[in-house]
This record gives sequence, structure tokens and C-alpha cells, in this order.
Amino acid sequence: MTTPSEPAGGRTDPSLSAIMSERRQLINLGYRLLGSLADAEDVVQETYARWYGMSQQQREAIESPGAWLTKVAGRICLDLLGSARARRERYVGEWIPEPLPDRREWINGRPGGATADPADRVTLDESITMAFLVVLESMTPAQRVALILHDVFRYSFAEVAEIVGRTPTACRQLASSARRRIRASQAPATPTARQAGIIRDFKQAWEAQDIDALIGLLDPDATAIADGGGLVSAVLRPIEGGEQVARYAVDIAGRAPDLTILERTVNGQPGLIAQQNGVTVMVMAFDVAGDRIKHIWAVRNPEKLRLWTTG
Repeated sequence: MTTPSEPAGGRTDPSLSAIMSERRQLINLGYRLLGSLADAEDVVQETYARWYGMSQQQREAIESPGAWLTKVAGRICLDLLGSARARRERYVGEWIPEPLPDRREWINGRPGGATADPADRVTLDESITMAFLVVLESMTPAQRVALILHDVFRYSFAEVAEIVGRTPTACRQLASSARRRIRASQAPATPTARQAGIIRDFKQAWEAQDIDALIGLLDPDATAIADGGGLVSAVLRPIEGGEQVARYAVDIAGRAPDLTILERTVNGQPGLIAQQNGVTVMVMAFDVAGDRIKHIWAVRNPEKLRLWTTG
């Protein structure tokens, strides 16, 4: 008996293998552009549906299937980004990109104990940090696509132009303006080990409800943003100012004494999660500038925590 990837004779279909090997790149592209793994998976499914919706003759006429798949996925993402702003306006409270756990937790924490498909894993690098993804949210769809395809995936501006529907020169300008936004928003990088130490100190001060210690760890202009999506309680607007953020953290600790705070890797950087009865109810990502915490993003929307489910 043969499988879909094994035609008569039991030989693996090399063209099918090559097509499916592109899935990881498409997932990576979709997540960076959309900030949602669920949406990225939908994009990949739609991309493959369009591929297999063509006749075999049409598929064989495509010189580079990988480039075709990326082009189609990029265009689907561009369309989704165009409609995302309207959806975000209807979103209850602040919208934060879906947080990703460390690969080991991703595999071990799959709902139902399912093993993660290696093709589903998103490569964790500087273009996947929460701070980077949040800045992407401030860009136009065309800027995002131009920046990610060129700077992260190394596509030429001529290739980007085919996806965005503009000239290569215009795409170069889009990517350049996007880079300026990134540079303007980023402080000099703090070594990961130092970040981990600061986040650990924050965890301990939070558990102890030591407001003075928390204030000392937070930048005076720090901001904290929560995302509950209207499904769970969460502050609807950013909390601004280190002292205000510290007082809010202490207030949470006082109202939820059964929270267990654990150190975890969030989008490739040191972060924290909060659990109740062994279930993850919040994931926190941080932006550390120097020796102070500049930004905190707390995701509470359970639809964005599916990869963190332990049971």
C-alpha cells in the first residue's frame, strides 16, 4: 500500500517532499508578519490549497515551487494585514502578538500530549522577540512585508515587488523606513544572562510584594500592557510609569495569592509565566534596557496560550 508521498513502487515523490519542506519557512514568514501562529497556520493551509488546486501541468510549469509558495503566502498575509486593523479596532483592550515558548516546552506542552511537528517550529532569533513584533504592529502592511522578506528571509527587492505590487525602488524605500522605526525603538541590547538576572529579581520582588524593589528594577518611564481579549479580566489600557506598574503588580499578587510564577523563555528571551492549579494563565515578555525593565507585555487571552497548556 502506498501513501500520498509514496507513488506506485513505494518510491517517495521527490516533488511532494520538496513542496512540504517549504512548510517551515512559510510558518516562520506567517508568524512574523501576522503575530499569530494560528493565523500563520491558516495561511500555510491556504497556500498549499492553492498549489494543489492547480493542475499537474500548471505545477510542473513553475520553475521554483518554493518561491511560488512564498509569493502566495506573502500575498495572503498582505491581504490579512489589510483587514487586521479593522479587526484590532473591535478587539477588547490591547492586542499583543501570540507568545511562543521554548521549543522543549512547546513539544512537552502540546494539548493532549501530541508531539510537535518539527515543521511547525518557528526559528527563534532577533526578528521574533516580542519587542520586535510589537514595533512591526506600528508599520503599514507593505512596510512589514518588505522588511521581513528582504531583511529576514533575504529576498531581493525585485522579488518583494512581485508580492507587494510595487516597484523594487518603492520596496527598498519601504524597508528603509521600517528599519528606521526599528532603530528608533530599540535600546542597546542587554546580554541575555543579564536580562535573565533582572527578570529573576523582578519575580522575587513580585512574589515578596516588595514595591520598592520593583520600582528599582523598572525604568521610570516603564509601560505594562495586558491582553485579555475580552475573555478574561485584564487592564484595558497601558499602565505608564515605573511606580504605577510596580503598584499594579503588587495589587495582582495580593488579589491572586495562589499564583505560581515561573521563569520561562518567551519568544527567545527570558520571561515569566503565571500558573493557577498547574495551568498557565499568563505569559509575560519583557524589554530590558540597560539594567532596567522598559516594557512588560502580559498575555492573558487563553486563545493565545494554547502552546503553553500543560494538561
